[in-house]
Amino acid sequence: MTIEFTKMHGAGNDYIYVNTMKYDIPDPSAASIAWSRPHFGIGSDGLILIGKASTPDADFSMRIFNNDGSEAMMCGNGTRCVAKYLHDKGLTDKNPIRLETRSGIKVLNLHLDADNKVEAVTVDMGEPVLEDSTQFDAAVKILPLSSLTSYLSPLTSGTFVSMGNPHFVIFMNEDVEQFPVDHYGPLLEHHAAFPQRCNIEFAQVLPDGTIRMRVWERGSGITLACGTGACATAVAAALTGHAGRKCDIRMDGGVLHIEWDEVTNHVMMTGPAAIVFEGVIDL
Repeated sequence: MTIEFTKMHGAGNDYIYVNTMKYDIPDPSAASIAWSRPHFGIGSDGLILIGKASTPDADFSMRIFNNDGSEAMMCGNGTRCVAKYLHDKGLTDKNPIRLETRSGIKVLNLHLDADNKVEAVTVDMGEPVLEDSTQFDAAVKILPLSSLTSYLSPLTSGTFVSMGNPHFVIFMNEDVEQFPVDHYGPLLEHHAAFPQRCNIEFAQVLPDGTIRMRVWERGSGITLACGTGACATAVAAALTGHAGRKCDIRMDGGVLHIEWDEVTNHVMMTGPAAIVFEGVIDL
């Protein structure tokens, strides 16, 4: 069976997108592993399936599979790309779009260019959860990294934030560009403190007030960007006094603007979405 796909990225966070209203993917976990492989497949951070919503409260649905085959709860960059896919391919003319995810329904506000194509999307990411006993000890929000491993003792403590998926944000005093994320990321992702594993963000406040962040994503490893990670980093920055409630998060693949609304307590994420290429692949 031949499947049409679209490869898209949001700030460098790239996924393979398939319309399951047109194609049935019986084993998306296996497909994500095979198709995501560089050189041997399409190459991506994972697979995102676009489908019908299971509730009248949403317009469409999305499912996210990491490149290790595990299913993710939420992907902020992915939601923006889904919005572009749906609008630019004429599957809907709604603005905003209500998208059903495993972390609830997300509202996507589309920003259109002169050609009526989506160039950016603002996503209402909902309220951050600072205590989540299913992911982390509810009594502990600030965890000294020295208690995790002696190798991390030179670093500052980290902050746990759930954005529908778990994040542990570490603000560093040293140059985050030189930090070995590939070494410490998996150690923290699989640490016993996170029984369902965790996304790990390493962040540094730059002289211009923006926040430089590098990410180790649960199930994907180092990625160029992480939308939920950018939101978690912004929330952690506000909680720890590193920034106000509005900030720009600068990642390897681009910049996302994050606002943590003081009235609604919702986190709003604005950033780009782009098509890389389209093609067909055998299932």
